[in-house]
Amino acid sequence: MSEQLIENFFGNDQNVNAENYRCGFVAIVGRPNVGKSTLLNHLLGQKLSITSRKPQTTRHKILGIVTENNIQAIYVDTPGMHKREPRAINRLMNQAAQSALKDVDLILFVVDALKWTPDDDLVLEKLARVDTPVILVVNKVDTLSDKKVLLPHLETLNKKRHFSEVIPLSALRGHNLPTLHELVGRYLPYAPPMYGEDQITDRSQRFLAAEMIREKIMRQMGDEVPYDLTVQIESFKTEGRLYRIDATILVERDGQKAIVIGEGGQKLKTIGQAARLDMEKLFEHKVMLTLWVKVKGGWSDDERALKSLGYGDV
Repeated sequence: MSEQLIENFFGNDQNVNAENYRCGFVAIVGRPNVGKSTLLNHLLGQKLSITSRKPQTTRHKILGIVTENNIQAIYVDTPGMHKREPRAINRLMNQAAQSALKDVDLILFVVDALKWTPDDDLVLEKLARVDTPVILVVNKVDTLSDKKVLLPHLETLNKKRHFSEVIPLSALRGHNLPTLHELVGRYLPYAPPMYGEDQITDRSQRFLAAEMIREKIMRQMGDEVPYDLTVQIESFKTEGRLYRIDATILVERDGQKAIVIGEGGQKLKTIGQAARLDMEKLFEHKVMLTLWVKVKGGWSDDERALKSLGYGDV
């Protein structure tokens, strides 16, 4: 970064300069449904990664950039690592998560309060192959009815490997997040910022729009529709202060198409309204969103189809 760019970024603040600035990449890893995306969103202070109660909601690596004082932490949210790989999409999700362990300065290993599963062991196995410092983040401690059981559990976890730090927190409630941010800063290298002060991600608006639609489907459908769906943005046009977005929801079977559309198209309308409101909040533009539903059998187990849809970009 040139001296002029550094001067433009830091302005005239003499207390913050390139010599004491810390900047680096932080991978957020863990098994499915431990709260990785919720953690990223609350560190950012706004919605970026989609969330739902379903495991494996996150399917791609997503950068979330937190710039505060003299620290720029570039968090890498990842799909949950899982042992079962019944389809190509599962394999690509695991590859995306594992690739995030390379070339980062710090790893946050997120686990779920007192729960430990074989998928947690899988993550631990992958971490054994890297030399990067690892902070163990014990999430959802607000759900514990008896906090006295936490300390012996933390001691048990600490015996599983040498963690640089162990921190209990609640991503959803924001408990202990300032402490985590401070810890992260200590492990980042001295380096100038890589992104502008107001930038929160490297992902395109097209990508974020597709993710918001997919989140609303997963939340609206419950267990009615499994993971055999994805969203493809067909058109994204800017007309002054209006974004005109056309998107196709891809499902694998005719029965799923009927469920997503709903009686008289009501379910699809509800999904579209909820997604549009989220887009308008994030993009700070009015949005005109049009949705279609299309059957594309076998897409989730076809690597060529998945890569054409943006999966496997590791």
